[in-house]
Amino acid sequence: MAAISGENLIPESFNVRGPAGDIAAQIGLIWELVRTPLIVPLLRVAVYLCLAMSLMLFFERLYMGIVIVLVKLFWKKPDKRYKWEPMRDDLEIGNAAFPMVLIQIPMFNEREVYKISIGAACNLSWPADRIVIQVLDDSTDPVIKEMVEKECHRWASKGINCRYQIRETRGGYKAGALKEGLKHDYVKDCEYVAIFDADFRPEPDFLRRAIPFLMHNSDIALVQARWRFVNADECLLTRMQEMSLDYHFTVEQEVGSSTHAFFGFNGTGGIWRIAAINDAGGWKDRTTVEDMDLAVRAGLKGWKFVYLGDLQVKSELPSTFKAFRFQQHRWSCGPANLFRKMFMEIVMNKKLAIWKKIYVIYSFFFVRKVIAHMVTFFFYCVVLPLTILVPEVDVPVWGAIYIPCVITTLNSVGTPRSIHLLFYWILFENVMSLHRTKATFIGLLEAKRANEWVVTEKLGDTLKNKSKEKGKPKKIGFKIGDR
Repeated sequence: MAAISGENLIPESFNVRGPAGDIAAQIGLIWELVRTPLIVPLLRVAVYLCLAMSLMLFFERLYMGIVIVLVKLFWKKPDKRYKWEPMRDDLEIGNAAFPMVLIQIPMFNEREVYKISIGAACNLSWPADRIVIQVLDDSTDPVIKEMVEKECHRWASKGINCRYQIRETRGGYKAGALKEGLKHDYVKDCEYVAIFDADFRPEPDFLRRAIPFLMHNSDIALVQARWRFVNADECLLTRMQEMSLDYHFTVEQEVGSSTHAFFGFNGTGGIWRIAAINDAGGWKDRTTVEDMDLAVRAGLKGWKFVYLGDLQVKSELPSTFKAFRFQQHRWSCGPANLFRKMFMEIVMNKKLAIWKKIYVIYSFFFVRKVIAHMVTFFFYCVVLPLTILVPEVDVPVWGAIYIPCVITTLNSVGTPRSIHLLFYWILFENVMSLHRTKATFIGLLEAKRANEWVVTEKLGDTLKNKSKEKGKPKKIGFKIGDR
């Protein structure tokens, strides 16, 4: 029997001897061999899957767009849909007309913004004997801890009930701090708790406008305010973030509140009924979105949520790509991981109506938290570019052009002042889709980084102050990784 050599198993055209130019020719021949039997069928399947996901996202955005128009034109405002009466001073019973309110401000090495948040909370228009300001400081820097503690004592010396609280460990991160804060004896008299992250600055009338919804409607667990960004015009990065977040608040939160009385708590800028927190099982640190976790569990218990679009709280956007990337990892990984853990709990829940289950599972979680990231990355960044190299695979015009254009236009309604930046926003979202898709898979598979928590860096007025400095030599340079 004749010996079989390696050359007998390879087409003659591959046995080219020569320099690097021949290697390119061999790669081209391999491509031609595998393209028709392997690449074309796989790419066609990928196109069909991506088109299906695009249609899901398209109908979700279209539904949101139609509902928000109806809400703006015909729906009653929250103070008309629910019982609401303005807070008034009562001369007979005095401050007893005002319920006890706890303000929680979780912090972690917030050197630049701690004074702003504590000052804003202490300036809230509410009787001093009916409010407790609780600063939950998990800082690891002893210098910053001392600064925060001194600021709390300074306000306490003015007659404000400002408490400085620390823990031995950072177990549970923010969720652990909030949970620990509710265990103190002085909290037992509080009916409601307002939560503000360290960069949030509520207006003095915040409590007077939001608390009546909770006082006069026993089935409402949460009142959520809208975020406004003090540094939105700082750079192109913050402008892009503003466009994405404004759609979330203008459309998603408004639609959820108006039609289902359910939406995801944003983690800050909201007021909870403490009884509802306890009824839902309290704060849990099983995911990096402890706020959404609590909201879903409270929703499953039958509690209602109210979103107030005209009640706005100033906050800060991440102004460096590194800080933004870590934030987006947490915001993309956490919901996917929570979806994995709560899917069966939602399905088996007997208190929830079937239509609300469909909304929570399909719309709230699957389309917005999973499909939206994946279709942006796989379709626009992978599949469409590959179809250029494989002319045998056709992508319908409606799927490649019309649907993406409609989705992009609908996403821009939240920030009309930035509509001229849509082109940059599309590029920005495509770049971020890689990070978000990776984080989504990490959450769904509960991989190594599923519970990674990196606190978003806040700069406060640092950049503003630096821009005012003149005459000082500027240090030029950057880190390759950050760039």
